[in-house]
Amino acid sequence: MMKMRGLAPATITVLVVALVVAACGSSGNSGHHSSGSGGSGSGSSSGVSGAAVTISGSGSTFAAPIYDQWGSNVKSDGITVNYAATGSGAGVAQLQAGTVDFAGSDPAMTDAQMSAGKGAVYHFPVAFGAITMSYNLSGVKTGLKLDGSTIADIFLGKIKNWNDPAIAALNPGVHLPNQAITVVHRSDSSGTTAEFTEFLDDYSPTWKSQVGTGKEVKFPTGTGGKGNAGVAAAVKQTAGAIGYVESAYALQNGFTYAAVKNSAGHFILPTLASTTAVTEGLKVPSDLRFSVINSSGPSAYPIAGQTFMIVYQDMCKAGISKSAAEGVKRFLTYAMGPGQDILNKLYYARLPNDILHQAKAQIGKLTCNGKLL
Repeated sequence: MMKMRGLAPATITVLVVALVVAACGSSGNSGHHSSGSGGSGSGSSSGVSGAAVTISGSGSTFAAPIYDQWGSNVKSDGITVNYAATGSGAGVAQLQAGTVDFAGSDPAMTDAQMSAGKGAVYHFPVAFGAITMSYNLSGVKTGLKLDGSTIADIFLGKIKNWNDPAIAALNPGVHLPNQAITVVHRSDSSGTTAEFTEFLDDYSPTWKSQVGTGKEVKFPTGTGGKGNAGVAAAVKQTAGAIGYVESAYALQNGFTYAAVKNSAGHFILPTLASTTAVTEGLKVPSDLRFSVINSSGPSAYPIAGQTFMIVYQDMCKAGISKSAAEGVKRFLTYAMGPGQDILNKLYYARLPNDILHQAKAQIGKLTCNGKLL
């Protein structure tokens, strides 16, 4: 898998928190993939109307607000999307087992994971989002400056108090309380963890040698929460806490969060514009597997990552009914078309045109028992 870097920034208006809260509904329950039930969906602007069908997905909590909103939008087109926010690792495992029609995963599958499934898989990038360093610290507003090595030392348990000299040196003039830091991390197999630890790996040799990267790592300190929602809840309830939380969840909870130093040496807040900055000028491999963590763009937020919708290239050979396979294709067509237009309202950055072009071409290669869908 290639690791890509973002280039020039783009300016996009940051929308109000109310839009994020309104857009983030509850995830549906996931089950085994379902076949179509006949009938016609009513027409809408999505352009994916057709026979009524139910499709199931599981995985990324990072992307759950997207799938919730997209599922609501395509309901009138005859597509019911049951998506369970189980974490990227669980989503990939369910896809490999053939118990869902698609997986949501923030990091791309590894070669080993791809070979362990029921056939060739396609990765479809969905959106880009920021992973905030959210904190619950009385008297300290949003914008506390942190860098990669300092964040790593906090999550290693080496920095234990908020008034530690390393934090104070980055924030001259800011009154930092003599308060213990409570680290909050994910307890489940998480794509957000994979991207966060990839960032720490770039800045801390100690982290790289002692902890490493992945969807599941052994954190040296702190308390775990399940999903982005679980980490957000723990941060909200614990004075002195800090945790890595996807931006939609951070906004929903009214969190304060850090400005993180990027590879160009600038302290950047996790805004929609700084998230979009990682997407400019990307050149991606033909299989669309890439990472944008720690982009080199001067205005890019460094802990912004991508999320993928992963499906089997020949879904029917993987055990999915033809009607469900057609439903997945219709849903992907919406996701790479009108679905991109609502991402900013959910506080995610949309895909650039070159990636969309590759993704749409890949949709056209989906098959059922060797025949194009």
